[in-house]
Amino acid sequence: MLPLRIALVLAVSLVLTGCKKPDQPPIQPNYGRPLPPGELALRKLTDPADYPDFSEGFRSRARLEQAIRHSLDYLAAPSSQRYYPYGDVSHMRAVRSLERFLEVLNEARTPEDLDRLICRDFEVYQSVGYDDMGTVFFTGYFTPIFQGRKQADSRFRYPLYAYPPDLAKDPEGRILGRKRPDGSYEPYATRRQIEEQGLLKGHEIAWLSDPFEAYVVTVQGSARLRLEDGTLWELGYAGNNGHEYSPVGYRLIDDGYIHENDLSLQTMIDFFRSHPDLINHYCWQNDRYVFFKETQGGPFGSIGVPVTHWRTIATDKEVFPRAGMAFLVTELPLEGAAGQISIQPHSAFACDQDTGGAIRAAGRCDLYMGVGARAAQFAGRTRSEGKLYYIFIKPGLM
Repeated sequence: MLPLRIALVLAVSLVLTGCKKPDQPPIQPNYGRPLPPGELALRKLTDPADYPDFSEGFRSRARLEQAIRHSLDYLAAPSSQRYYPYGDVSHMRAVRSLERFLEVLNEARTPEDLDRLICRDFEVYQSVGYDDMGTVFFTGYFTPIFQGRKQADSRFRYPLYAYPPDLAKDPEGRILGRKRPDGSYEPYATRRQIEEQGLLKGHEIAWLSDPFEAYVVTVQGSARLRLEDGTLWELGYAGNNGHEYSPVGYRLIDDGYIHENDLSLQTMIDFFRSHPDLINHYCWQNDRYVFFKETQGGPFGSIGVPVTHWRTIATDKEVFPRAGMAFLVTELPLEGAAGQISIQPHSAFACDQDTGGAIRAAGRCDLYMGVGARAAQFAGRTRSEGKLYYIFIKPGLM
């Protein structure tokens, strides 16, 4: 089910073109449409008239330098060089782009200064989007805080698992599956098989008291568990079972249990607490399962550096540049002066430092929104179309 504002736009568009019969549902965009083999997600903009208004980024810079320095830490590792060149962007150019952008942040005294300096010193690239017209669907993710234990008891009996020893990855971290005796690989067990058959008994790393909270952790990919003594124990992403992600929330909307405007983590938690008999029915429709390890100083993105709330994005690392400087133009849930949350236009800079189970191809982007219940409120309401840009220093200024 689409966000209402997207569905309405599509419906109006189809009526105007005369291609839709009254009894036909709106055509849903395929945001995960794959690019042709070998094609990258970014297209260089040659006309400055097509550039976004970068001055909007001047008003929203909190924690941005921190995120940039994390990207520079990643690019300082020799292993990062294997992912460049990205199109016409060399590894050195990627590094110098971030360094120069830090300088520009310090030089700019006004929003107009920032826009002028970026347009002067950088080339601008845009995601081709899912439709080859630049349309990107933005969602949010976060790190939950739940009650948890390191040992099971009568209350805490829903497990999270460590990475299984029989699950193989390639050198790039891509999941290969379970290795057969002949050296080939077979798909690893699905979520349902893992949970229903107890296939990973003995490999539990933590225990939660609520089965849907355990599910949420395996979707978000990280968690902080509040232990019996009140301390927070950090768990980070270790890998997944290689299956595609399928969202539970949209299925609840399709089946009429939750209205699309009310969809959030809290509404789903409340629903499943009232309908515990439906948890397996819905959660087992998502085959993907995430495994965990104990971490400190995270959560960490897929490139191995800490993610920064509202400054880290997750994209498909097969088609987007790792650690790159991005600029988002979309609508997000933002907090007003009285603390209320409403959907508003939002343009800001962020660093490309992560990926995710549902983040595929050029038409998807996930924004990290922080830790805890408040971050969950923002992430749960982030479902908007927009544009995604990247900036790289002009070759002559390197």
